[in-house]
Amino acid sequence: MSGEYSHLHPSARPWAEEDAASRLRRIRTDRWIGYAGAQAALAAIEDVLSFPKRTRMPNLLVVGPTNNGKTMIVEKFRRDHPGTKASDSDDGVARVPVLKVQMPAGPDERRFFGAILEELGMDQWRGESVAARQTAAVRLMRATDVRLLVIDELHNLLSGSRLQQRRLLNLLRWLGNELQIPLVGVGTAEALRAIRSDDQLVNRFEPIALPLWRDDEAYRRLLGTLEALLPLRKPSGLTHPVLASRILSQSEGVLGEIVAIVTRAAAQAVLSGAEAISPAVIEAAGFTTPSDRRRVAV
Repeated sequence: MSGEYSHLHPSARPWAEEDAASRLRRIRTDRWIGYAGAQAALAAIEDVLSFPKRTRMPNLLVVGPTNNGKTMIVEKFRRDHPGTKASDSDDGVARVPVLKVQMPAGPDERRFFGAILEELGMDQWRGESVAARQTAAVRLMRATDVRLLVIDELHNLLSGSRLQQRRLLNLLRWLGNELQIPLVGVGTAEALRAIRSDDQLVNRFEPIALPLWRDDEAYRRLLGTLEALLPLRKPSGLTHPVLASRILSQSEGVLGEIVAIVTRAAAQAVLSGAEAISPAVIEAAGFTTPSDRRRVAV
């Protein structure tokens, strides 16, 4: 089948000529979607990265519901600021301008510093004391010229005892001061609650909210972008009120669920030969809403 495929982005038009297996792989591949909220968050992180070292560095907290695009944003930022391998540097030392770690579940200082050491390639570190891990982590972060630390799943703080929470919050404040680098926390509303429990930290972390999506112009642009990148041979008209409303309702306004619905429906459209997403194709794709998944009996 041939055609101009004017409903697709120019970069995606050649994909529509591929066989079904190839198109299914493209449909199911993760892709960056540069919607306005994501671009604003990236710009804010870029801004704090540009700050010269000073006693009190600016920090950010990217906060929003689960599966609403927070981690994708910080991963995009990290990809845009790649490091240098030790083998490629003049002095034989790796450079890691943006270091991303995950706040451990059941967090404590030893596990947190262990996560930093592992991310910096010291996964075989045997030092058991907190002091030894802290010293090694700070030394390595300086040696690799870490300029920004991203802490994903920051809400895991609240799974620790009240004492552990206080110690880790103090640790974050100390780490930013010691290295004079900005920190970017990423988490749900519980992360914001944890930060607000510390009078000093709440003034240092500027929140960047990623709220649930609603039926507005930004949402329609998102659907239009998705449709233009999925190699279906016929236009679906995802921005049409009937389709847009159905996708928003089933996704419950969560970005990851919106993408999942459209992706599954696109795959179903290829497999069935429909070549376009419709309410019937969405139904046949068998998507289960987040609320229904939580209610599934075991």
